Amino acid sequence: MRVLADLHIHSTHSDGKSSPLEIVQVALEKGLRVISITDHDTFSGSMFAQRYASNSDVLVIPGVEVRTDKGDILMYCEKEVDFPRKIDLLIEKAHKENCLIVPAHPFDIMRLGIGDYVFEVNEWDAIEVWNSSATKGSNYKAIEAARMLGKPGLANSDAHLSEEIGSAYNILEIEEFNTSSVLEAIRKNRVKPVFGKTPFKTRINRLIWSAERSIKTLFK
Repeated sequence: MRVLADLHIHSTHSDGKSSPLEIVQVALEKGLRVISITDHDTFSGSMFAQRYASNSDVLVIPGVEVRTDKGDILMYCEKEVDFPRKIDLLIEKAHKENCLIVPAHPFDIMRLGIGDYVFEVNEWDAIEVWNSSATKGSNYKAIEAARMLGKPGLANSDAHLSEEIGSAYNILEIEEFNTSSVLEAIRKNRVKPVFGKTPFKTRINRLIWSAERSIKTLFK
């Protein structure tokens, strides 16, 4: 079974503008069958989205973007789990829980990628090789890193606004329409990343949203 998947989306449970329900609805409209809401340091966005999507054609993979001592790491699991912030402990815990560990935008320093540390570890399950919110230069470096390390590559939107969802995505070959099959497809590199960039107007809207959110946070 071939499905389209965007596995890096943010909701109102961290710094995204859209609620988990809105994200599920937009995914349906855009033909995405698999998504992961990877809010910063919390599984709550994806867990809420799972409830909304339980009777829909969208499969929500429990996910989180963890701010580790080295930079941002995406973690995909079959269920919500506790996670440490020290990267070596995170990798150990993730694999014990049958989760995937994927460096997010590794060479985008403005978004706290882990940089060359990506070469220090061999236990990555995949590399986010294309992030539609990152610079082309940093994405090209990530593509090369995945090639050198022999790891599967993922392309994701890193959406914070609904219009960004699906701007980059993956074509997955899965055996069954469930979480374990999606994780296994990534592990076995049955994934084709589809590169894309968000339109200029959408990038401006993202900057406006970030500024509005910063002001609201400042005056709370």
